[in-house]
This record gives sequence, structure tokens and C-alpha cells, in this order.
Amino acid sequence: MKEITRKRLMIFSGRSYPELGRQIAGYLGISLGKVELKTFSNGELYVRYEESVRGSDAFVIQTFSEPINDHLVELLLMIDALKRASAKRISAVLPYYGYSRQDKKTLAREPISARLVADLIRVAGADRILTMDLHAGQIQGFFAGPMDHLTAVPLLTSYISRSVADDLVVVSPDVGRVKMAKKYADHLGVPIAILHKRRPGHNQAEVLHIVGEVKGKTAVLVDDMIDTAGTLAASSQALAQAGAKEIYACATHGIFSGPAKERLDKSPLKKVVVTNTLPIPEERRSEKVEVLSIASIFANTIASVFKDESVSELFDGDNQP
Repeated sequence: MKEITRKRLMIFSGRSYPELGRQIAGYLGISLGKVELKTFSNGELYVRYEESVRGSDAFVIQTFSEPINDHLVELLLMIDALKRASAKRISAVLPYYGYSRQDKKTLAREPISARLVADLIRVAGADRILTMDLHAGQIQGFFAGPMDHLTAVPLLTSYISRSVADDLVVVSPDVGRVKMAKKYADHLGVPIAILHKRRPGHNQAEVLHIVGEVKGKTAVLVDDMIDTAGTLAASSQALAQAGAKEIYACATHGIFSGPAKERLDKSPLKKVVVTNTLPIPEERRSEKVEVLSIASIFANTIASVFKDESVSELFDGDNQP
């Protein structure tokens, strides 16, 4: 007897950023799936799905916001519960991939934490990862399965082209971000400049040289993330001293930890544009910060994955890190 099977899309959100989960589900025209999430008095986490997930194509949305380690374990438990409840395919949707800066050993006896996170997600039972603007492209190779790499570059460059005056120059904060800076420059049709910096300590940056012409131009600093804003503050100061008339900054992930707000407030930056891959508490948000939503980007990607359609076509090939 022939049976017709229909694919069933289910979206679940962890507790790291439920508002983003609701936005993504809203773009898809569905509601978030029902899941009970709680923390016991000793700090252990509990997960239970409150509806059948058998045979479903399940997507778990969990970004790596603080407390990062709790949200990582919660993600693993949610994936494990789906696997044991017979979900047909499980995709981990990670707007911000945690531990991504530890993608290689720079000193003896260090871990490669980004690889470990990928291994944990795979062993828990995820078949696929969807993430955005990885700190290092090689992280795609750490996961033994498909990893769809999304990018916010078209969204951010569209904002810049609408809101910022002409005579632009895109500025890479270091040599490692030149490839990303070129993507911005290609979208905007403008030249690039490169800052040569050194790091005297963790979360510290010192600009030594500027390669390229910035005098009299509107400089747009680009990066994948802003954490303590040390690099951004030092870079914007160097650009101001070199004669840039206005300075903007764009980044996908706005972490804004520690002294970030104070550094941005005191910097010569006119505006800092980030996306909502991470929640930004009001007490950490400088008045210079503007947040753009990436919910529709993830919703369109989830729809393409669910329908087994191309993800790269959504970005015209720009999603390769």
C-alpha cells in the first residue's frame, strides 16, 4: 500500500533569544513549537517537547548570548531530545556561532574550541548547522555535515548606500578582515583601506599604519563582530587623526561586552550599525548603535533548506566566507 508522506516544518527556540525565534517563525507564517525549558536549583537544565516531533524537519534557534555555556548545553539537550523523539532531520540555527575566535592554536597547550563546539553539536544529533558570518571560514570544515553560511553583508551595505554620503572608503581593521572588506567595497563600488595593528594584550588593539587614502573621505570600518570595541575605538581614532571627515562602523555581531559602550561613546564614530544576531541589553547599547534585523534572512534560508532548494542563490554567491 502506498502512503503519501508530507514534510512537516517545526521551529523551536531556546532561551538565548526567543524574540528572534518568534520573528523568524513569523516570517515563515508559523508559530514556534511548544517546548518546556527550565533550570533546576542546582543549575542543571531540563528540556521536554510538548508536542509530537516524529518525522518532522525540526529547526532549533539558539544564538550564543550570555550565559554562553548555559545556552550551549541547552542547545545540545534540545537536539538530543529531538533525536530521541524521532525527528526526521534536525538543524541547529546559530545566528552567532560561539567560541568562533578559538578556531586554531596560537599558543602551545590551547584548545581549538570552535572545533569542539561543532563536534558536540554533531554528537548531540544535529544533521545541519545554519549560521551567519563566521569569524573564520575554516569552521565550516569542523562540522561533519552541511553547514549553511549566511551573510549580512548585503543588508549592511544596503543601509550604508541609503544612509551615508558619497566619497566612501571601506576600511578593514586588520589584514585578516580584508576579504570581508572587499565584499563591502564591491557592493558599494568604492576603494578600500587597511589598518595595520598589533595587540599588546587580550581585547586591546594599537593601530600602527594605514594603507590607503582616507583623508577627506567618509570611512566605513567593517568587521564580523564587536566585542569590547577596543579595535573599533583605536581604529576610529587613527582614522580621525589621518583626516577622515566622518567615520561609521558595520559589523554583523554586536556583542558589546565590558567597556564597549563607554569606548563607543568616547570614540569619533558617528554611527555603529550591527544586526540582531545577539540580543543587546539597553544598558550596553550606545546611542550611536543602530540594529538591523536578520530574521527574514534566516526565515528565507530555513524555507530553502526545508524545500531542498539552493541557499547560495539567496545570496548570489556572497555567502562564502
